[in-house]
Amino acid sequence: MKVFASNCTFDYSWEEVSTANWRKYCPWNQKSTHVVAVDTLSRTVEPSTGILRTERLITCSQSVPRWVISLFGGNSLSYVYEVSYVDPIAKKVTMCSTNLTWSNVLNVRETVVYQPSPSMPDTKTDFKQEALITALCSGWQKIKNKVEEASVERFSQNAKRGREGFEAVLEMSRRVFGEQKERENQKIESS
Repeated sequence: MKVFASNCTFDYSWEEVSTANWRKYCPWNQKSTHVVAVDTLSRTVEPSTGILRTERLITCSQSVPRWVISLFGGNSLSYVYEVSYVDPIAKKVTMCSTNLTWSNVLNVRETVVYQPSPSMPDTKTDFKQEALITALCSGWQKIKNKVEEASVERFSQNAKRGREGFEAVLEMSRRVFGEQKERENQKIESS
């Protein structure tokens, strides 16, 4: 098993980040064009805690070498199952995802957490990402290590693009919703 970990701080409040999180695969995000569909499977709110729990199925179009498809079957579509928890009291978003496609060959379990930055909780949000990557090639340790190392490298590249894309979504959200809020304030003032 190999571990990928990444941390960064977004220059946006937790409220902005937790709201924009639902739009991170929208057309504004040119870094996530591989995401074909996001289907919400269930959404519930725990009455005693206010925690929003959402289950989603994310469909992606991957650039998979033909030899991989011929060896393992399937096609270029892959599926990821995601469960997220939004805790409005603790101001914490936790997202846990796992691959469904080729999970008998490679298992990827990712956890992402967004929380207000302790240094500037009103204006910055900390992002923590960890992925546990396990190749399931029993008996062939060298091949297993190579597959895991290559997967961590690819995951790292995708994570970087994902953060860049999310920054674009955050910027666009701030601009669009900031302008909308400004128009609403102007209406109130002119009434």
